[in-house]
Amino acid sequence: MGHPFALNMHVTVTLGTIMMALTVIFIRLRAANKPTSVKKIIMPPIGMSTGFLMFLAPSTHIPWSWAACAFLAGAVFFSYPLIRTSTFHVKNGQVYLKRSRAFILILLTLLVIRIAAHNYIEHLITIQQTAGVFFILAFGMILPWRVAMYIQYKKVLERFKRTD
Repeated sequence: MGHPFALNMHVTVTLGTIMMALTVIFIRLRAANKPTSVKKIIMPPIGMSTGFLMFLAPSTHIPWSWAACAFLAGAVFFSYPLIRTSTFHVKNGQVYLKRSRAFILILLTLLVIRIAAHNYIEHLITIQQTAGVFFILAFGMILPWRVAMYIQYKKVLERFKRTD
């Protein structure tokens, strides 16, 4: 029998993850109603990068190979569906992110995969290391996705300016 705090921490982390995912879905759906900009595309990974400060705490240290695997898993497996479902269109002379029906389903599927993997991995390494691994995985997902969005945004903007 484990310590009761460990169970509460597990439940708290899982609920926190679910709440954050639902918040992202809500924000993303609302964002489709407003024009987008370079700032709106690049700020999430820039803001998220401050999370790397967690690695100043020795309890979060992980081997470089784990970090590389987590980043690559996020970049290769998790960012791809987000890249495929993020498209832009021009309306009234402004660029909007096109709302995708598949986006919510993809995010919810990624959430279920993440929670299942998290539950498995946290039995092998500490909670702090698990947080570090999954932070790097999430950053590996968001960075390529946002870079792809930026490139696509610039192409849509350039095409619009040429037709103007």
